[in-house]
Amino acid sequence: MTESLPSGVADVLAAVLNADNPVHAALRMHVPYLRVRARCTCGCGTAYFELDTSEVEPAPTGPGAVVAAEAQLLTEAGECPGEVLVFTQDGYLSWLEVCSWSDDIEVTLAAARHWLQPRS
Repeated sequence: MTESLPSGVADVLAAVLNADNPVHAALRMHVPYLRVRARCTCGCGTAYFELDTSEVEPAPTGPGAVVAAEAQLLTEAGECPGEVLVFTQDGYLSWLEVCSWSDDIEVTLAAARHWLQPRS
């Protein structure tokens, strides 16, 4: 089942893919053409993508599966319960993984979205 890109996934990708980084900038060009192909069933928010590669050029990430971007998640209390990883396959966005390192703090896509927002 393929679904359009949910706003939470799009927001987390925008937060993790730094526009000043040339590889990340190239990957940002993929976002309008992404669809969610599958989701992790545990509730973490990990999303596997389908991408129309005829519409975009591959980013210069190298061959095979590559972690193209990562961000540690920091709570308001300064704890680091997990991270977000953005994977590519042969230069194309492939999946967004939400990883938990904590048994005490639930790490979900919604939590990652919140913790990645700039704080004033």
